[in-house]
Amino acid sequence: MGFDPATLKYDAAGLMPCVAQEAATGEVLMVAWMNAASVAATLATGKVTYWSRSRGAFWVKGETSGHHQRLVEMRVDCDRDCLLVLVEQEGPACHTGRKSCFYTAVRGGEEVEILEVSHGGTSGEA
Repeated sequence: MGFDPATLKYDAAGLMPCVAQEAATGEVLMVAWMNAASVAATLATGKVTYWSRSRGAFWVKGETSGHHQRLVEMRVDCDRDCLLVLVEQEGPACHTGRKSCFYTAVRGGEEVEILEVSHGGTSGEA
């Protein structure tokens, strides 16, 4: 039985959240959006492809920054309305230059930055 991206449950805009996780470490890197065409493109190319809501266009992670995500495995959740992509991340995943977009912790009621910028400047991707 083959996989068909059209069988997933997308929201009214035709999108679903996708969590990107570093395959080797299990670290959550980022959350972005996919539609059926970006799911299909990711599976066909092995390059993680999202749908940019702000640009209204496909976004191949690393296309402008060089910080590519290579697909290791795609997983579908039990409700078929969210995806998990296990990736090999090249460089930082966050447009701020940090390894993960989840670089702020709430500790003792205060926000604390827990990850340093790992390169100079931003990636230009969002």
